[in-house]
Amino acid sequence: MAKHIPIWPGSSSFASGMTPFGLYDSDSDFDSDADKTADWCAIRLGYPITDVELNTGSFYAAFEEAVSEYGAQVNTFNIRDNLINLYGSKTGSGTDLTQKHVTPGYGGLVGLSEAYGVEGGSGGDVTYYTGSLTVTKDQQVYDLTDSSIVSLESGSVGTDAIEIKRIYHEAPPAIVKYFDPFVGTGLGSQQMLESFGFGGMSPGVSFMMMPIYADMLRLQAIEFNDQIRKSAYSFELQNNRLRLFPIPNGANFTIVYFSYILEEERFNPLKTTTPDGRISDYSNIPYQEMNYNNINEVGKQWIRRYTLALAKEMLGYIRGKYASMPIPNSEVTLNGADLISAAQTEKEGLITELKETLDTLSRQSQLERKQAESDAMQATFNKMPLKIYVG
Repeated sequence: MAKHIPIWPGSSSFASGMTPFGLYDSDSDFDSDADKTADWCAIRLGYPITDVELNTGSFYAAFEEAVSEYGAQVNTFNIRDNLINLYGSKTGSGTDLTQKHVTPGYGGLVGLSEAYGVEGGSGGDVTYYTGSLTVTKDQQVYDLTDSSIVSLESGSVGTDAIEIKRIYHEAPPAIVKYFDPFVGTGLGSQQMLESFGFGGMSPGVSFMMMPIYADMLRLQAIEFNDQIRKSAYSFELQNNRLRLFPIPNGANFTIVYFSYILEEERFNPLKTTTPDGRISDYSNIPYQEMNYNNINEVGKQWIRRYTLALAKEMLGYIRGKYASMPIPNSEVTLNGADLISAAQTEKEGLITELKETLDTLSRQSQLERKQAESDAMQATFNKMPLKIYVG
């Protein structure tokens, strides 16, 4: 025998456990508004002029879903607006960002820019290793895949692909040719150095009573002399071949050092994996169900309207089971299709309305609005007459 399920009786009394998920049953405000919202939706659907083929649980389920939908939309917006500030944050128990202010920071931006730091040699998440090349007298061209002359801090020569970032092959600095070890000898000169605080420098006499620009001019002269009159220190790197200038003579240099990276580390997307218990993407950001009693009246009005749309949709599906119902000497045509169409339109409109409202409240939109306000205020001040003071 089929069980009789009563339709809307005209009133209800909410109690914990009467919603499908029980997400908000312990919230006193939710308990109070559940009955009021059910009554309001029934009246909007035609009760008591006409029967509403829904029961108390139908309205409560719609009300719970509406609150959850509102929370999901708001939380999705907050995730999108704050995600760059949340990468790497904790996701452990007790961490709940729902309806809480997230302080903007630069951690996420720094993380995104680490790849640029690698290429610029100013940090990043790829290690710079040191390698060396043993040069031979009168040999100018060298193969960097030759393990007999190349040494790598990490990786295998000729097997692991590397990228040279810097080669330390430069002329000796001019300052090493600036000093004359035979200048400033004698006890009298040493006493003079001590009086100027240069006694610990060798030879400190070169610094005495000389303007700084004289030192700079002398250094420049040494560098120009080496550049023009001597073979310049330089190199040419093509694929795995390194050409050195000048040609090693066995005395000017015997080892060339360089910095490099392993290409497999650069192209490894998991080289900086997010530890367990940390935010890595959209799926594990700790936004939970909202506290209904913390939702303002604007949000609760949206929830009531969405509850009505859900109830209307359910009623439409119920009435749509039969296109018409026979009555004595006639039949009644039900409006199930109309209810479903209207409900779906209302739901889409409410979601769109909420999304557009949230978009206008994003951090970027607020900054743009503040800038426009500042520009308008400045334009107003510019049109104000300035007072003329006559002395």
